[in-house]
Amino acid sequence: MSDENASLNWFRHAAPYINDLRGRTLVVGIPGDGLEHHNFRNLVHDLALLASLGVRLVVVHGSRAQVSRALDERGIENRFHGSKRITDRESLEVIKAAVGRLRFDIEAAFSQGLPDSPMARSALKVISGNLVTARPCGILDGVDLGWTGTVRRMEINTIEQALDQGALVLLSPLGTSLTGELFNINYLDLAAEAARALRAEKLVLFREPAQLLLDDNPVNELSIVQAEQAATRVQSETLRCAIRACNSGIARVHLLSYCQNGALIQELFRREGAGTMIYRDSYEVVRRARITDVGGILGLIRPLEKQGVLVRRSREKLEAEIEHFTLVEVDGTPVACAALYPIQEEGGPTSAAEIACVASHPDFRGGGRGAKLMRHLERQARTIHICELYVLTTQTEHWFIEQGFEQVNVSDLPASRKSLYNIQRNSRILRKRLGWDNDA
Repeated sequence: MSDENASLNWFRHAAPYINDLRGRTLVVGIPGDGLEHHNFRNLVHDLALLASLGVRLVVVHGSRAQVSRALDERGIENRFHGSKRITDRESLEVIKAAVGRLRFDIEAAFSQGLPDSPMARSALKVISGNLVTARPCGILDGVDLGWTGTVRRMEINTIEQALDQGALVLLSPLGTSLTGELFNINYLDLAAEAARALRAEKLVLFREPAQLLLDDNPVNELSIVQAEQAATRVQSETLRCAIRACNSGIARVHLLSYCQNGALIQELFRREGAGTMIYRDSYEVVRRARITDVGGILGLIRPLEKQGVLVRRSREKLEAEIEHFTLVEVDGTPVACAALYPIQEEGGPTSAAEIACVASHPDFRGGGRGAKLMRHLERQARTIHICELYVLTTQTEHWFIEQGFEQVNVSDLPASRKSLYNIQRNSRILRKRLGWDNDA
């Protein structure tokens, strides 16, 4: 009776967690090692249980262990640049074969339904396919990564429709391109992007250890600030992925062991949990910059200046122009900035302005902060009767077009700004009309 009562009490205490997760999206990342572990079958049963409780599931799988083994068997060298695999044409063919086998094996695992199995009558459908569009990573630090790519776009509407119908969506670490090519994608990057794009309630990342260890002590939970501090001492690709996901807007990321039976259920439905949770509970604000923010803004713009994306500004110039800057601050730290410079015309009112020095910290990109900052600057512009915004850029043209700008010619610039145009830099010129008028 005591065991029965314990099970009953556990189920009763789990009810609030079940209610909270019903109808919410959960993204689960499983590495290639985890797919081969004997506990994977139990994990499949647990995921099927979550689906039966109304949780919307997206599973992202890795393949590094299988790909590395297949390359070794063919005598092909495994080459990496940092955490990214260098993918040439020969290794891409091996990757395609390895990922394809894994995808079908996973689909088969979710299709089992013998009467005496935990998945009896589950009728869980698995949807996969060309749901991810990728682009090449290109050349990093002088190293050509070949057919290694990064996520460009996801078919969000298709994924949402599948989830609405009660299906499990399976994302493999390959992405198609607009040119009809395939690119190899890091599954952690894919999982973090899927969680962000789908506005997931949680991201669950499986790995071998159960919990993070700091100074040899297991850690149950970390705030995003604590996690960033821990990342300087702990070399963990999974932890870095968790930090990126939290910074992009995911409220909770859970690190669990794929070796531990029932870890997922315990983590989600028991107060004590079973792994390490990274949580985002930061205060974010958009505000005008102050002179004390100069150091933080320099930290944001210097890397882009070195890359040639931004024109170099001295500290003195930045201090003199600080009143034009607006920044996004998270937990007291500047993570994005931009400047609004009214364009003064002789003998007439100021009706145009230039947006410049748009920069964000790499760890905080992808959370919509750039667009949020642009909307804030547009409101600023309207308050001072600005009806046209201009941007001069060499490398971020498409992002501004997505924000409603259109490309124009040098001749379209206001006369005073046209005289300062740097022909050698050859910047693209974009304009956005705000539609402000005297009745606004």
